[in-house]
Amino acid sequence: METEQARESEAEQGERLGWWHHSHPTFAGITGFFAGMLFVTALPGAFAGLLRLLFDYDTAEKLFPFVLLALALPIAMLVKRKTRRFAQFMFVGMVVTALVVLGVASLVLYFMVDA
Repeated sequence: METEQARESEAEQGERLGWWHHSHPTFAGITGFFAGMLFVTALPGAFAGLLRLLFDYDTAEKLFPFVLLALALPIAMLVKRKTRRFAQFMFVGMVVTALVVLGVASLVLYFMVDA
């Protein structure tokens, strides 16, 4: 049987550890940015791997553009006020990651062709 004191100490510990999830000014920014980075890098790869496991190569290649449907998630998060800040930083993470990947790929191709 749980005592009142044990319940109070658990609630107090939850309050001490949970404050930064809701009130810390950088929590939504940092988590949104890194979620956007993962969204751009890991999601298409995982989707391609899953398609390849379930279907033959030609069918998986035809179905891969459906990964763009995943963009509905951050767009839907922009609509709701409670998740809007997270979604804004998620879009920033997505754009920055895409720009870095495209920039590095273009430089590598440039130096490979030039050499």
